[in-house]
Amino acid sequence: MSAPDPLRDLGVRVGVDGGELRVWSEHASAIDLVVFDADDLDWAIERTPLVRDEHGVWQGSSAALVPGAHYGLRVDGPTGADHAFNPVHTLLDPYARGLSRADDGSWRGVALAPLAETAFDWGGVAKPRVPLDHTVVYEAHLRGFSKLNPAIPERLRGTYAGLAHDASLEYLTSLGVTTIELLPVHAFVSEERLVRQGKLNYWGYNTLAFFAAHAPYASAAAQADGAAAVRREFAGMVRRLHEAGLEVVLDVVYNHTAEEGREGPTFSFRGIDNAAYYRHDAHGRYVDTTGCGNTLDFGREVTQRLVLDSMRYFAEELQVDGFRLDLAATLGRDDHGRYTPEHSLLQTMLDDPVLGASKLIAEPWDVGPDGWQTGNFPRGFSEWNDRYRDRMRDFWLGDLRRERQTGSAGSGIGRFATRLAGSANTFSNERGPLASLNFVTAHDGFTLADLTSYDVKHNQGNGEQNRDGTDSNNSFNHGIEGQAADPVIRAARRRSIRNLLGTLLLSAGVPMLTAGDEFGRSQRGNNNAYCHDSSLTWLAWDAGQRPRSAPDLLATARHLIRIRAENPALRPVRFGVFGEPTPNASQMDWFNADGGTMTIDDWNSPAERTLQYLAASTPEFEEFNRILLVVHAHESETEVVLPQHAGVTGYTLLWDSADEAPAEPTGDEFAPGERISVIGPSMRLFRALGSAA
Repeated sequence: MSAPDPLRDLGVRVGVDGGELRVWSEHASAIDLVVFDADDLDWAIERTPLVRDEHGVWQGSSAALVPGAHYGLRVDGPTGADHAFNPVHTLLDPYARGLSRADDGSWRGVALAPLAETAFDWGGVAKPRVPLDHTVVYEAHLRGFSKLNPAIPERLRGTYAGLAHDASLEYLTSLGVTTIELLPVHAFVSEERLVRQGKLNYWGYNTLAFFAAHAPYASAAAQADGAAAVRREFAGMVRRLHEAGLEVVLDVVYNHTAEEGREGPTFSFRGIDNAAYYRHDAHGRYVDTTGCGNTLDFGREVTQRLVLDSMRYFAEELQVDGFRLDLAATLGRDDHGRYTPEHSLLQTMLDDPVLGASKLIAEPWDVGPDGWQTGNFPRGFSEWNDRYRDRMRDFWLGDLRRERQTGSAGSGIGRFATRLAGSANTFSNERGPLASLNFVTAHDGFTLADLTSYDVKHNQGNGEQNRDGTDSNNSFNHGIEGQAADPVIRAARRRSIRNLLGTLLLSAGVPMLTAGDEFGRSQRGNNNAYCHDSSLTWLAWDAGQRPRSAPDLLATARHLIRIRAENPALRPVRFGVFGEPTPNASQMDWFNADGGTMTIDDWNSPAERTLQYLAASTPEFEEFNRILLVVHAHESETEVVLPQHAGVTGYTLLWDSADEAPAEPTGDEFAPGERISVIGPSMRLFRALGSAA
């Protein structure tokens, strides 16, 4: 018989006759549970001392701690450089499922019974469980997605219910994406610096509570009804998305908290046990590997447990399908501050029967020593592949600029092909191409349209004299900064967008599309719009507010996503091994413009910018399939000889990036060895006809 878990059931457990609170603090000398009047959150109606056990868990019960009760903690302890105890402060329970705020600005937890006990009905709706090779991620901001949609009732726009509305579901399913990755929806607050400037944290990477859904994203009616109603609306959103076959992945920020630097606000952890929850150096100063003022200490079991319990709560009780772990290298830092893929927190996520069956996506870096860890997470994680992002941007944009300026693009086709085929030089054979979460853009940085319209960032509206945001954009404005009247420049930009979009959706790995890129959304050159809750960051739904080319680009995105779904050769699960059949991998052959097998010189020559990629699926669960992708990255037109290959009898065109919108299929068949003209820069995708011989 195993020993009882000393960190079990942290937080509140409530019933109609009262409840129990368990909270961990190693260094506190006294902790009181305080229950407040529901109509006056500054008025305490009961105060109960908690009792400490040998494991640092403080526990107590109260008849007033019923569902809906507002409560907080008063914590006392020693003084010293590592500590920040002050029994005058009312602190937030780290495990609070709901929140309320008193007039003095301090926060209260709201005791909530488990969702299953509140008559919430999941209606038998199960998680979609989309296989990773079929997954197309759509990164969206919860509020910004529906805020301007006139097809949604105004009272629901920008809310959980707005994302769950029929108009939202119809759009997402018609686009063809499978998995909605939401920017942070854990309860968060704006940094004090932003508040002083009259701004706010729009993105939400400043977590206040890891178990509570962000209340301002609920409808006004749900907010008025309190924390339980906010949670019901969140759960209702998940249920509706699941009914539509769509998964929900949450972008979660466990690496730091909203308490900022040592002089920042005290909401919870700092006052409960500053020395234990945060990383410090030998002088008591914060060790900051996040760039946000503090770093949670994942060398400690209790902090690891906090993360795991939060993830399990959202995955089990609220039925979300996965997590994108912000600055995940921090989560893998041990008690010496060193990153290791064997870290017990990462391994426990994988071993957990609920979390291990979820989608786990790592942002594989932080700003600490040895913080860049792309390719170094354990098997079972997918990782944001920044090497893919940078190479694809540079290939289609930076190289194009260099070719115009110097006559040479400066790099050839080899590194592009490596990323296209799944980044085998970054991820191990054991992990395969699905370890690569491919992206060209994300919430952080230029939009896809702005990548083709701006050479430099334009962040003056952020109030930081344009110092914030990256200067390494790998963008190209095609000759004019910002809006352009020249139809030649506008056409070139649109083709570059289509080339980037096509590359993303035709590459091996898991693609992530940023909301709005499918119709050409612009942020007017702002590559760090974290503090703008406005039409700058909200999706435009009215045709008059979108670019004139939006319908064609949207049709292209839908067409490419459908092509990806229909052609398993584009979705290998494993890396192929040359000369060996590998189940559920793509057998790849590479040809030059003349239809000959690529040579070492072809791969390495800066002048070689034309490639033919023939990939055949080796079926395990789907029928045999073979595609041919032709890539031509010079601006000049060229001729390509379609390759001859055993079993291939012909080629039919599926998509041409030179077309403003997907063309209707003609049924025309091209013969192996036939010479075709290809304008540049562009891509063409063919389905190869014939057998697997």
